[in-house]
Formats: sequence, structure tokens, C-alpha cells
Amino acid sequence: MTSAIDGLYDLRGLKCPLPVLKTRRRLKSMESGAELLIETTDPLAGIDIPHFCSQEGHELVRSEKTEAGHRFLIRKG
Repeated sequence: MTSAIDGLYDLRGLKCPLPVLKTRRRLKSMESGAELLIETTDPLAGIDIPHFCSQEGHELVRSEKTEAGHRFLIRKG
């Protein structure tokens, strides 16, 4: 099974809680199993996004530190 990554959702420059709120909104419009790649600069996103995924039933496929923040690959649950 292959799943397409729904592009890069650029959330750089946004402060908590906006990265989580915008991620939630984007995932609602996607089909189950679809993947979303997001990029953030908010230091709290490193805690907030994994917590959001576990609370909402999404899979955090990949989490990586970038030069300016974090990049996450989320598979919609």
C-alpha cells in the first residue's frame, strides 16, 4: 500500500496553539490513512504535536528536528 504525502504544510512562524489547531483542521479534511507533512518553528510543537497525535488517534510516522524547528509526518487515524 502506498500513500501520498499531502505536500508540506508550512506552519513556520506560528506560535502555540496555532500549529496544533491548523494541523487538526487540515487532517479533518483528509481521508483516513492519508499523510500530512508539517513544518513548525514553535519550540513547543516538539511536545504539542506528538501529544495531539496520541490524543486524537493519529500516527506520528516521523519527527525530526530541523535547523529552525521541527518537521513531522502524520498519518491520519
